[in-house]
Amino acid sequence: MTEKKLPRLIAGSAARCAARDVMVEIIRGWAAEGRPDTYGRLSALMKESGYSVPPRGTLMGALLKEACLAEAGRGVPVMLTAIVVNGHSKRPSGQFEVFAKEAPFRRGDQPNWMWEAERDRVFAHYRQ
Repeated sequence: MTEKKLPRLIAGSAARCAARDVMVEIIRGWAAEGRPDTYGRLSALMKESGYSVPPRGTLMGALLKEACLAEAGRGVPVMLTAIVVNGHSKRPSGQFEVFAKEAPFRRGDQPNWMWEAERDRVFAHYRQ
């Protein structure tokens, strides 16, 4: 049996934008259910949708950042990817916390900010 060749997800390509949009839909679904899920599960669901996005590495981090920025561009005031967590620690990767300090979000540099606050904001926003 021959495995279907998956598209290369080059920055700015139509395939990359489509993969990002699939990722947004998957994570929105989790948010509407009020539950986090793992990088591994997201990777598996992306593969089922026709995109190879390993659970660790730069591609996953870049697509998660692009997903947040795409939602921000649509006027969504939360960092959607706060609910994508590591299976062992049950926390987002360090990349998430770095991104949280950057524009347009600027949350991670606020005194006493914790990622759990963003997670709760995501759930509240998508469960409206």
